[in-house]
Amino acid sequence: MARKKIREYDSKRLLKEHLKRLAGLDLQICSAQVTESTDFSELTNKEPWLSSSRLVVKPDMLFGKRGKSGLVALNLDLAQVAEFVKGRLGTEVEMGGCKGPITTFIVEPFVPHNQEYYLSIVSDRLGCTISFSECGGIEIEENWDKVKTIFLPTEKHMTLDACAPLIATLPLEFRGKIGDFIMGVFAVFQDLDFSFIEMNPFTLVNGEPYPLDMRGELDDTAAFKNFKKWANIEFPLPFGRVLSSTESFIHSLDEKTSASLKFTVLNPKGRIWTMVAGGGASVIYADTVGDLGYASELGNYAEYSGAPNEEEVLQYARVVIDVRDFTNFGLFFGTQALYVSWQF
Repeated sequence: MARKKIREYDSKRLLKEHLKRLAGLDLQICSAQVTESTDFSELTNKEPWLSSSRLVVKPDMLFGKRGKSGLVALNLDLAQVAEFVKGRLGTEVEMGGCKGPITTFIVEPFVPHNQEYYLSIVSDRLGCTISFSECGGIEIEENWDKVKTIFLPTEKHMTLDACAPLIATLPLEFRGKIGDFIMGVFAVFQDLDFSFIEMNPFTLVNGEPYPLDMRGELDDTAAFKNFKKWANIEFPLPFGRVLSSTESFIHSLDEKTSASLKFTVLNPKGRIWTMVAGGGASVIYADTVGDLGYASELGNYAEYSGAPNEEEVLQYARVVIDVRDFTNFGLFFGTQALYVSWQF
């Protein structure tokens, strides 16, 4: 399973659309995406609620703790949102030890609320772990002892009985709504091949669940069966990661072929460079280099598989060879043997 993060905007878009289809729950959530190319007049015509609602704006860049970092603005009008975005668009920030520019924002209605809940679903080899708490929000880590967790094996279905331990301490008037919501979210999780969903927090608006903050990850190996449901989903690079020209070229080749072509520069000055046929084999090669004590010398991760044609392999090989001068360096080609090296 390849867990790929998606933007909050797309997580909420998928949840809203498919929760109604699978569970008959109509979430009254609205959201809009803002980037450098956004024309606010056109966006307002497309999303009229922007001009009639008080708004929330925050970066949508695959990193958390935005509220604690002062990157969330609340209760603004549209002009204030535009000013907030203008002052931060392209600004480089450091989050979790990574630096990068802010390029994308999500704008939503401002929802006053008193109660904040936490929900997460995580997939692993044997099933799914579902966690719920009545004490969600930015202090969730300080209240982790209040999080209730159940494990649902792959062969079992989510039912009210299975969900009962999560919602047992809720007031009776909320148990039904929140229980139905958890089961509906789980149905979306399975149907769309999510590998991770977290809502921290969600709340109740007029008695109905309303996700305020959401993270999602999809199993991108399931794209072949979900391309219509996902509707041109974007898998952004991790925050702080910028493709080099050579990586961008291989990425463009990969998008145009039914084969798999992957290339990442790890250390431009590394002495060991690989070009390995097979996704599993490429990982074994990289792990072996590290196990032998040469991880600091590994220049790249490279993998080609799925029967690329000769022209694609030729272009791919040229990139691997041209990306740096291989004089006095080792280039390792792998097929069935552990490795074959050749020294220039």
